[in-house]
Parts: sequence; structure tokens; C-alpha cells
Amino acid sequence: MVELGKNTSVLIVYTGGTIGMIENRETGALENFNFEQLQNHIPELKQTNCKIDSIQFDPPIDSSDMDPDAWRKLVKIISDNYDQYNGFVILHGTDTMAFTASALSFMLEGLSKPVILTGSQLPIGVLRTDGKENLMTSIEIASALDGEGKPMVPEVCIFFENHLMRGNRTTKLNAENFNAFRSFNYPVLAKAGIHIKYNKSIIHKENIDQVLKPHYLLGTNIAVLKLFPGMHENVVAATLAIDGLQAVVLETYGSGNAPQRKWFFRLLNEASKRGIVIVNVTQCCAGTVEMERYGTGLHLLNSGIVCGYDITTESAVTKLMFLLGHEYSPQQIRELMGQPLAGEITLG
Repeated sequence: MVELGKNTSVLIVYTGGTIGMIENRETGALENFNFEQLQNHIPELKQTNCKIDSIQFDPPIDSSDMDPDAWRKLVKIISDNYDQYNGFVILHGTDTMAFTASALSFMLEGLSKPVILTGSQLPIGVLRTDGKENLMTSIEIASALDGEGKPMVPEVCIFFENHLMRGNRTTKLNAENFNAFRSFNYPVLAKAGIHIKYNKSIIHKENIDQVLKPHYLLGTNIAVLKLFPGMHENVVAATLAIDGLQAVVLETYGSGNAPQRKWFFRLLNEASKRGIVIVNVTQCCAGTVEMERYGTGLHLLNSGIVCGYDITTESAVTKLMFLLGHEYSPQQIRELMGQPLAGEITLG
């Protein structure tokens, strides 16, 4: 049984993005988020049994400008208001939403309440907006309790176009359609139709009785290196020679394959010996890295490269930031990258 928001409270945090842009009917101009205006456009908000408050970034941030400082600000807002609300809804631009959701999943250790990120492809004030349904359903999920009075989804998620997805498993797939996000390597946590159907067996419940431990330390000396046919040695060498570089997300082919060039393996091996952590992730939308499957993968493994399994690039980047910020040694980071910290990878 699911309780739908009775005597519960949700805090909406508006960071920026299309969902908060409301069209002025007189001028036709798009104006920034104002909660009172939002209630005028979505009168159903006033009809919920859930108490809804809001906080907004001032000024709002375009999602292209989202960065670790903004993630720290979000963590601080959630931490400061954690005991006052049953759940949190973050309104966010779509371009970097998967990065933010992934980062928050690591930064909010011991999270036992829903943190739902959502947005829209069209502004709330536009007739055909997808923002209304995304927001209303996100609020309902953030306030939903099970039969024992505990949150239905106590983890960081993205809700978009009728699907609730684990935040650190999600990637933006489409720049135009309403179904902009996908979770390729992990099932959706819930589907919204006439009813919201929760996939209870795969929702992360381990932290339900834990105390929230917010983290703010992030290291950003990271590069993403995507392989392509004909990549020149100088490109790889220049990337691995970046001053202060601590980690690289290496986007390889298929199940973790790379060109069999002696110079390539030599550069990777030298970088690993210098303490640079290199994580092998696949360029494919779905599937996992299996470095022992083919000879090229074995060469990477022997060069000190870490298997990223089925982790997304967004999650790999933010997990590395999290681990680097806490000053783990390169060897410790390599070990922790192969362990799920917040349900971000599937082993085996």
C-alpha cells in the first residue's frame, strides 16, 4: 500500500532550467521561476495533501554552467532542511541533470529520503509542456510512503516522461523528445500511468535507518578521453601529460576494447605508474566492460586500467571526483571504483 502525500511535506529546489521558465502571456517573454506563478500555472499544486515549500538559486543556473560548487550548495540545502521534509524535488536543466544526480548520490551518504531531479523540454507556461506532469509526479513520488510509513524511494533519482530512474544510472539520450533520459543498464524504479507502479525489489533500501552524512569534498583534476579510429599518439600523450591530472575516464569500444598500438599501451602504463587512475567505460549506451573477454581488454588490464563495468560516464566522472576529494590513494581509488558505493555499478 502507498500513502499519497497525506500529512507529508516536500521542498522544491529550483536551480534553473527550462522547467522554471514561465511565459509572460502579455509580452511572450520567458521569465525565471517564481513559485506563486508556478501555482497559478499548476493549480493542482494547491489541491495536494502535501505541504510544499520552495527555495531557488539566485540567480538561476543554466544547466550548462552546473559545477561542483552548485552540487555543494544543493547538498547543503538538503542537509539543512533534511529533518523538516519527507522528500526533495530538484528542478534542473536537462543537459547536466545526469551529472548532478550522480554526484548527489555519492555526496549524500546515508540518504533515507527521496531526492528527485526533474525538468522539462518545454517551459511550464507553454500549452504542450511536459513540465507539469514531470513536476506533479515527482512531488507525489517524493512524498509517497509505504505501509510502514517509510519513504517509497529513499535514493537520488531522475523522473522524466513517466519513468523514475536511479540517478547515477541515467544518461540524457535525446535533445528534442520528451523521453529525454534512459537507464540502459538498470531497470526503472517506477512507471507512472494511471497509477505509479514501483519496482520495489530494486529500490535501494539499505540506508533507511541511517543518519545522513553530507559530503562536500570533490577533486576535479579529471579528463575524459574518448577513443576513435585514427586517434593520434600526440592526442593521447597530451591528455595524459596534463599538469595535475589525477584520473581519466577512458571511453573504449564495445565491451572495453581499444586499438592494439604499442604506443597506446605504453602511454597508459606510464600514466598508471605515475598514479593517474584510468577507468575503462564503454562508449555503448548499454552493456558492460569485460576486460578479460578479448585480448585488447587484457592488454588494458595489464597496463593498470580499472574496469568500469556498466557505469555511465557521468557516474564515473562524479565518483572519481568524490574519491579524489577525499584524498584516497590511487590504489584505494582503483579498488573503490570496482565497488558499488550507491548502486552505480553491477558486478559480474
